Amino acid sequence: MRQFYFLLVFIFLSSCQYFDKQVPSEKDLLQKELNAINWKEVDEFPSVVYCEKIENKAQRKECFFEVMTQLIQEKLAVDTLSVLYPELDTIEVKVTILPNATLQFEPQFPKDSVAYDTIKIDSILKARLVDFPKINPAIKRGITVKTQFILPVIIKVE
Repeated sequence: MRQFYFLLVFIFLSSCQYFDKQVPSEKDLLQKELNAINWKEVDEFPSVVYCEKIENKAQRKECFFEVMTQLIQEKLAVDTLSVLYPELDTIEVKVTILPNATLQFEPQFPKDSVAYDTIKIDSILKARLVDFPKINPAIKRGITVKTQFILPVIIKVE
């Protein structure tokens, strides 16, 4: 019986080392998690109601870009851009979708562009590109985030 107690005490004392494990610090765990996140991509791209029923992520993204390009082209087709600038057939528009589902548009011009009145084109875009259908913002890890992309918009079709 005495040997049993001795063995029990020995096991009890030697098992204490299993409870001495180092717990990683909160900062280390946070840094490890932040490094694991790909900040260049979102979990779900922005979408419109028309594209919501598409299950495939790549097809939904493509649908969204097609719908956005078509909407912008339709809104700019009735404008004077093609009359004011007949040599301008395509314009690149930077589209920003904020987490609260608002849109911002900014024309992108080459750095050495002096042929266009960029302020006038920008004001035309801001005046025309309003009243878009509801757009659901992009989602990253369950949180809505700001996204930006550049769409080539064809102004003049011949």
